[in-house]
Formats: sequence, C-alpha cells, structure tokens
Amino acid sequence: MKETVRFAFLKTIPVMLGYLFLGLAFGLLLQEAGYSFWWALLASTIVYAGSIQFVLVSFLGGGTSLPAVAVMTLLINSRHAFYGLSFVEKFRKMKTYPYMVFSLTDETYSLLCSLKTPAGVDEKKAMFLISLFDQIYWIAGSVAGAALGQVLPFDMTGIDFAMTALFVTIFVDQWREAKSHLPAVAGLISAVVCLLIFGGNNFILPSLIITVGVLMGLRGRLEQEVKEA
Repeated sequence: MKETVRFAFLKTIPVMLGYLFLGLAFGLLLQEAGYSFWWALLASTIVYAGSIQFVLVSFLGGGTSLPAVAVMTLLINSRHAFYGLSFVEKFRKMKTYPYMVFSLTDETYSLLCSLKTPAGVDEKKAMFLISLFDQIYWIAGSVAGAALGQVLPFDMTGIDFAMTALFVTIFVDQWREAKSHLPAVAGLISAVVCLLIFGGNNFILPSLIITVGVLMGLRGRLEQEVKEA
C-alpha cells in the first residue's frame, strides 16, 4: 500500500503545484466577494469544477438566478462527459466508482490517461488516490486563499498561466509516450479550427465532438498502428 501511495503522490506533484496556486486565486476571489473560507471549503468539496468555480464567484456577486447558474455549469463542464467515456469500464469495477466519476477533472483525466503502474502498485487504488490527492490540493489552495485574503494583500496577475504550463507539460509527456500521434494531431487541428469559428469561449465542446467523431472513424487504423508499434 505504501508503494501505491508514494506512486500516486509523485504522479500528482505537477497538478499539486498548479492546483495550489489556482485554488489560492479562487479563494482570494471568493473572499473579495465577501465569502469566508468556509464557503471556499464547501465549493471545492461539493462543486470541484475548476473554471466554473471562478465563474460562480461572479454569479454569486451578481445575483444570477439558480437556473442560469445550472445551465452555465452544464455548458462549461459538458466536456467531462467525453472524458468519462474512456474510463467507464475501469470505473465500474471500482468500489469508488461514484467518486471517480465526480472527481474526473481535466488534469486528473490527463494523469489517468497516461498512467502506467509498475510492479507492486495497485492500479485501481493508484487511480483513486490520484483523484483524491488532486482534490485535496484544490481544497487546500482555495481554503488557504480565502483565509489569507482576509489578512494579506495579494497581486495574482498572471497566476492563471500556471495551468497552461501544466497542460503543456502533460501534453509533451503523453506525446513522447504515445504509440500513435494521430489522436493528438486530430485534437489540435479540431481545436484550432473551432477556436477560429466559435471563439475562445465556445470552442471546447464542438472541438471535442469533432475529435471524437474523427477518432471513431479512424479506430481501425489506430488499432493497427498500436499493434505494429
């Protein structure tokens, strides 16, 4: 069990660095909106949706109706439905299945996709611990931000770039490990095309739909490339 815990922790260190800083930013924004660290703890434990939590701060301050919040949350996080498709069978075999579905953030998904467990490490427990550690980092960062924001001034300019750097690092690592680069190329092309057509706020969902469609159409070729590699 110790080997599994150690393995999971080491895998999540890049996410920890990003989540602590971004969680800190979220906590500070929440505190500035007039909410204490208890609200940061509650939101990061129950909502745990990254970008929508930042949007939620403006919703709370602007008196947005609950139906509007629900629709916006659905639209922003609809991409997670695609993430879960590749893990449905694995998650169903785990006792922690409901939590695994709930905790599948962008960064956790990236780690699980590239996960290769060595001998002596329980894969299912490692997957659970990776998901749990990532959420703990986010909760710790957001609570710390809300608490510190009450007593210390912070300039958070540019802090959002931490997650961009994290994604680039994970992408490069997966590119090196992948037997076929076709999925990555398909995703990049569809993302760029959809970004130009739909704009920065609306390109993610159509890009995912196109990418999934392309990969389904090329499934036979991809399987052949993996076998030959």
